[in-house]
Amino acid sequence: MALTAVIRVPSRALLRPWARLRDAALGWIEPAGGGGVEVSAQRFASQKVLVEPDPAAGSARIQGPLQKLSSEPSLGSLLLEVLIASWVAVMKFKNPPVNSLSLELLTELVISLEKLENDKTVRGVVLTSDCPGIFSAGLDLTEMCGRNPAHYAEYWKAVQEMWLRLYLSNLVLVAAINGASPAGGCLIALTCDYRVMADNPKYCIGLNETLLGIVAPFWFKDNLVNTIGHRASERALQLGLLFPPTEALQVGMVDKVVPKDQVQSTALSVLAQWMAIPDHARQLTKNMMRKPTADRLLKQRDADIQNFVSFISRDSIQKSLQMYLEKLKQKKG
Repeated sequence: MALTAVIRVPSRALLRPWARLRDAALGWIEPAGGGGVEVSAQRFASQKVLVEPDPAAGSARIQGPLQKLSSEPSLGSLLLEVLIASWVAVMKFKNPPVNSLSLELLTELVISLEKLENDKTVRGVVLTSDCPGIFSAGLDLTEMCGRNPAHYAEYWKAVQEMWLRLYLSNLVLVAAINGASPAGGCLIALTCDYRVMADNPKYCIGLNETLLGIVAPFWFKDNLVNTIGHRASERALQLGLLFPPTEALQVGMVDKVVPKDQVQSTALSVLAQWMAIPDHARQLTKNMMRKPTADRLLKQRDADIQNFVSFISRDSIQKSLQMYLEKLKQKKG
């Protein structure tokens, strides 16, 4: 059954011969009562939504149901759940118990993001977790311990690809941080355009690699410096600091702290505000701001992989990782 979506187009746009209905889909949204003309567009899927101004709040809002996408059979177990509606997708990490970034999850994340970017009806994504109390614990240490150099290289290339895809994505990305987010979990959040975090002192966020005897790569550091500044990053990285929500907000690591039950709804509200900006202008601005940072990795990607393999293969590092994994097993026991 066809679903009619109503898009409000500024009436002055209809006077220009080059005006396109597509402009409305790209974010040219005018508040209700602003002289707009309603135009109906036929859609043939019930999952479509409408981004329109909220007369009461004076900002864009998202309407419509979120439908679950089918998983990719070739990826084996479903480690991601993607709920999608027109212009909006919610991507949930589902790799219990702590959403470790395994090679399989990284691969599925990149493929899912690529699909969403190729879907012209999707303009923004909310990244969140399906595991209680945890956004993501970060890199999967079992992928970096007791394996051969070829596996380490494959894994690190996948981590690089994940970061590049997220950091340079043309989509609006909003992190709905509904649990703890150390190390690689923090990195995922840092790639997003906006970060909303649950107000729970038990939930912490930060790049704490030094606590495990590991050095955060230069592109982790660059992403953090671009977010909270050089001095705050220097202190946080050396000490391996994990910030509770209020401190993360103060230092600028997250943009908003709300009650846990409001994290996703707030993220969707923020997403709608960002999508009210014309896509082409926002995307070009984002690329202008981020491309120099990404280029640093792209120009020395192979060298970065070699450095990682050399570092992680050291006996001292392997022993540290093994000891840490043993402690985790004892806690579980």
